[in-house]
Amino acid sequence: MSAAIKFSEERLMKVLLAPVISEKATFVAEKNEQIVFKVLPDATKPEIKAAVELLFKVEVDSVQTANREGKQKRSGRFNGRRNHTKRAFVALKPGQEINFVEEAK
Repeated sequence: MSAAIKFSEERLMKVLLAPVISEKATFVAEKNEQIVFKVLPDATKPEIKAAVELLFKVEVDSVQTANREGKQKRSGRFNGRRNHTKRAFVALKPGQEINFVEEAK
Protein backbone atom coordinates (compact mmCIF):
# COMPACT_ATOMS: atom_id res chain seq x y z
CA MET A 1 0.00 0.00 0.00
CA SER A 2 2.70 2.44 -0.96
CA ALA A 3 0.21 4.58 -2.91
CA ALA A 4 -1.44 5.75 0.33
CA ILE A 5 1.83 7.31 1.53
CA LYS A 6 1.97 9.89 -1.31
CA PHE A 7 -1.30 11.57 -0.30
CA SER A 8 -2.47 12.99 3.02
CA GLU A 9 -4.80 10.63 4.87
CA GLU A 10 -7.20 13.51 5.52
CA ARG A 11 -7.61 14.12 1.76
CA LEU A 12 -8.09 10.41 1.04
CA MET A 13 -10.93 10.21 3.58
CA LYS A 14 -12.80 12.90 1.61
CA VAL A 15 -12.19 11.60 -1.95
CA LEU A 16 -14.87 8.86 -1.93
CA LEU A 17 -18.34 10.31 -1.40
CA ALA A 18 -20.56 7.21 -1.68
CA PRO A 19 -20.92 3.89 -3.44
CA VAL A 20 -23.36 4.01 -6.36
CA ILE A 21 -26.22 1.57 -5.87
CA SER A 22 -28.16 1.35 -9.12
CA GLU A 23 -29.19 -1.21 -11.69
CA LYS A 24 -26.32 -0.24 -13.99
CA ALA A 25 -23.76 -0.28 -11.15
CA THR A 26 -24.94 -3.76 -10.13
CA PHE A 27 -24.66 -4.99 -13.73
CA VAL A 28 -21.12 -3.56 -14.03
CA ALA A 29 -20.15 -5.10 -10.68
CA GLU A 30 -21.24 -8.58 -11.80
CA LYS A 31 -19.99 -8.45 -15.39
CA ASN A 32 -16.66 -6.59 -15.05
CA GLU A 33 -16.01 -7.15 -11.33
CA GLN A 34 -15.86 -3.41 -10.71
CA ILE A 35 -17.29 -1.25 -7.93
CA VAL A 36 -18.75 2.17 -8.73
CA PHE A 37 -18.15 5.14 -6.39
CA LYS A 38 -19.27 8.76 -6.50
CA VAL A 39 -16.08 10.82 -6.00
CA LEU A 40 -15.02 14.45 -5.69
CA PRO A 41 -14.94 16.28 -9.05
CA ASP A 42 -11.23 17.10 -8.66
CA ALA A 43 -10.17 13.59 -7.55
CA THR A 44 -7.43 11.90 -9.58
CA LYS A 45 -7.13 8.20 -10.41
CA PRO A 46 -4.10 7.65 -8.12
CA GLU A 47 -5.97 9.37 -5.26
CA ILE A 48 -9.05 7.21 -5.81
CA LYS A 49 -6.91 4.06 -5.87
CA ALA A 50 -5.14 5.04 -2.64
CA ALA A 51 -8.43 5.96 -0.94
CA VAL A 52 -10.09 2.62 -1.77
CA GLU A 53 -7.01 0.70 -0.60
CA LEU A 54 -6.87 2.71 2.63
CA LEU A 55 -10.56 2.54 3.53
CA PHE A 56 -11.43 -1.02 2.50
CA LYS A 57 -8.02 -2.78 2.93
CA VAL A 58 -8.10 -4.28 -0.59
CA GLU A 59 -5.77 -4.19 -3.60
CA VAL A 60 -6.96 -2.15 -6.59
CA ASP A 61 -6.12 -3.28 -10.13
CA SER A 62 -7.34 -0.25 -12.11
CA VAL A 63 -9.50 2.88 -11.92
CA GLN A 64 -11.64 4.39 -14.69
CA THR A 65 -13.47 7.68 -14.24
CA ALA A 66 -16.47 9.31 -15.90
CA ASN A 67 -17.67 12.90 -15.61
CA ARG A 68 -21.46 13.26 -15.71
CA GLU A 69 -23.16 16.47 -16.80
CA GLY A 70 -25.92 17.71 -14.50
CA LYS A 71 -29.41 17.49 -15.99
CA GLN A 72 -31.20 20.64 -17.16
CA LYS A 73 -34.33 21.16 -15.03
CA ARG A 74 -37.18 23.66 -15.00
CA SER A 75 -39.23 24.97 -12.15
CA GLY A 76 -42.02 27.06 -13.65
CA ARG A 77 -40.40 29.65 -15.89
CA PHE A 78 -36.96 29.31 -14.33
CA ASN A 79 -34.30 27.12 -15.89
CA GLY A 80 -31.77 25.40 -13.67
CA ARG A 81 -29.19 22.65 -13.72
CA ARG A 82 -28.21 19.93 -11.28
CA ASN A 83 -24.58 19.70 -10.23
CA HIS A 84 -22.03 17.86 -12.36
CA THR A 85 -20.77 14.63 -10.76
CA LYS A 86 -17.82 12.30 -11.20
CA ARG A 87 -17.91 8.52 -10.88
CA ALA A 88 -15.06 6.08 -10.48
CA PHE A 89 -15.20 2.48 -11.70
CA VAL A 90 -12.73 0.58 -9.51
CA ALA A 91 -11.53 -2.88 -10.56
CA LEU A 92 -10.12 -5.01 -7.75
CA LYS A 93 -7.35 -7.57 -8.14
CA PRO A 94 -8.50 -11.22 -8.39
CA GLY A 95 -9.59 -12.64 -5.04
CA GLN A 96 -10.34 -9.20 -3.56
CA GLU A 97 -13.86 -8.22 -2.51
CA ILE A 98 -15.69 -5.34 -0.83
CA ASN A 99 -18.84 -6.24 1.08
CA PHE A 100 -20.75 -3.05 1.96
CA VAL A 101 -23.20 -4.91 4.22
CA GLU A 102 -20.39 -6.14 6.48
CA GLU A 103 -18.53 -2.77 6.39
CA ALA A 104 -21.60 -0.91 7.70
CA LYS A 105 -21.81 -2.92 10.93
